[in-house]
Order: sequence, then C-alpha cells, then structure tokens
Amino acid sequence: MTDALLDIPCLTLGGEQKTLGDFAGKALLVVNTASQCGFTPQYKGLEKLWQAHAGRGLVVLGFPCNQFGKQEPGDAHEIAQFCELNFGVSFPLFRKIEVNGPGTHPLFAELKRRAPGVLGTQKIKWNFTKFLFDPSTGNVTRYAPTTKPQALEADIERLLSR
Repeated sequence: MTDALLDIPCLTLGGEQKTLGDFAGKALLVVNTASQCGFTPQYKGLEKLWQAHAGRGLVVLGFPCNQFGKQEPGDAHEIAQFCELNFGVSFPLFRKIEVNGPGTHPLFAELKRRAPGVLGTQKIKWNFTKFLFDPSTGNVTRYAPTTKPQALEADIERLLSR
C-alpha cells in the first residue's frame, strides 16, 4: 500500500517536479520557511540536522511561504541565494507555497490533517512550523515554530534507529 502523502507533486526552487515519494523510505522533516523572520536563524539548525543525519535516512525539505508578515518576498533565485550564502543550506528547497487558506498546497493540507496543532486546529500559526514524517508508519509529528531544530534530535534519532 502506498502512502498518498508521497504522491503529492511539489516544485523545487530550480523548477524540477518532485514528490515525497522521491525520498521513499526516508524520514522527512518538512518545514515552512521564510528569509526575513525572527526564526530564520533556524535554517542553521536545520542544516545541522541534515548534515548529521542525511547519511542515515533523514531528508530536510524547506518550503518557503510568504503568508506570515510577508517575510518571504523573494523569487526562487533570491531565496536559494539567501539560504546558501547566509546559512549554507544544502537540503532541498521548494517553490514558495501557501500553507493556509484556499490556496493551501496539498502537501500542507495533508500534513495538517495528520498532525493538527493545539486544540485540534489545522491552521499553521507562523513560519518554521515543522512536520516529521515516519515512513514506516505514515505518522506525522508537528512541532511549533518556537521549537528549535536541535530539540528534534531525540525524535529523529528514535526514527532512524528503527
């Protein structure tokens, strides 16, 4: 049985069509990002997670979003350049998307459905909300924007040790 989450098409910053199925069997950390946010320094922690665990099966995926305070105004080239120059980001980044409202990208609609926020709300409250996908169970764990990437270390380690 295939997981529908893995079939949702996404466009990379470079314009290449991918699905999460392209990362089949990997633990996925999906994050809505922004370049001009108070949480933007989390890019550094996300990159550290990626560097530390990519060889064991973790993939970090960044999805820029301009819905919160218009903190991601750049185009694909500007976003890629900013992330690489300022934070050394080498994990996959995707085209700017919406995570709330009528234009919600199907990936985030499904992530929110599987892992609602506080009091069951599906709305994403801010940039750098994180979703950790377990490929063996299809379970998704949601983390608040204030949760620093290094705080996910134990959960990632548990997933990768199975």
